[in-house]
Amino acid sequence: MPAISDLGKGAGRLLLITAAIAYGSTLFSGFMSYFTSSTIFPSLLSSHINEAAEVTEGGKDLVPYFSITIPAVIDVMSALVLAFVIGLGLSYQENSILKKAVKNFETIIMQLIENVIVPLLPIFILGIFANMAFNGQVYSIISVFVNIIGVIFAMHIFLLLLQYLITGAIVKKNPLRLLANMMPAYFTALGTQSSAATIPVTLLQTEKNGVSPKIAGFVIPLCATIHLSGSIMKITACAMALMILEGLPYDFGMFTGFIFMLGVAMVAAPGVPGGAIMAAVGVLQSMLGFNEEMIGLMIALYITMDSFGTACNVTGDGAIALVVDKITKEK
Repeated sequence: MPAISDLGKGAGRLLLITAAIAYGSTLFSGFMSYFTSSTIFPSLLSSHINEAAEVTEGGKDLVPYFSITIPAVIDVMSALVLAFVIGLGLSYQENSILKKAVKNFETIIMQLIENVIVPLLPIFILGIFANMAFNGQVYSIISVFVNIIGVIFAMHIFLLLLQYLITGAIVKKNPLRLLANMMPAYFTALGTQSSAATIPVTLLQTEKNGVSPKIAGFVIPLCATIHLSGSIMKITACAMALMILEGLPYDFGMFTGFIFMLGVAMVAAPGVPGGAIMAAVGVLQSMLGFNEEMIGLMIALYITMDSFGTACNVTGDGAIALVVDKITKEK
């Protein structure tokens, strides 16, 4: 709700242009990931089919001492629709009591993510791999992970080169020089794993590429929230890999709806390490039918390469800022 309400109505045309380009870039990345993964993964993972299923369905599972079931307060799709309806409504209200309440709720959720969920994620992932080791499948699963990560990293590099080749053609500048200027932001994101924490560096490097401070100051913080091309690429590829390993059916129609909805859900992703995958959990469950074990493997696989996705996101933000600056100057 606060992510959408903060978009506001005052920016008008500039907001619409930036949001459209960011969403288009995110969708392009998702579909590129789908077509690449559907072409490469079936043959790459053919020898590992059902190995993940043996881990999640095998009889030798580590049994917890106790477990607590917490039913969802509201259905995932209902929550997404409610968030957008209220968020859009609040964006047109200047001094709303509800908006202040929503912002306070955002603070609570961010504190929960930063102080509880993120610190406990390593323990959670350790538990996943401990269970794999207990099943005797840890080596085969890690070897699969290495192959998947290698393909996704190659896609990241290709996406960045493509983004800046297109941007360079639009703004009539050397694309490799533009991309090289963004490298400090790229490496900062590798270290912080946070789009929000990298904003100052991204902003500085974007201005060095010739973007006006006004446009850069608007586009970069906004894109840190709504442009997650690297994240959607990883999530789409990892989701397909796990479905292939589990022997689950998939098709283009299923992933089309998933990518479009995931692009929307990414707007709500907090700019903290692992924020994108946590925002995507509901969509993975409701649209692809992931169970708890598959979600656990998904989080482990995603967190393993979270740095590269974040770096891809923030570097792409610089390309969007260049295009928006060019469009506004022409008008």
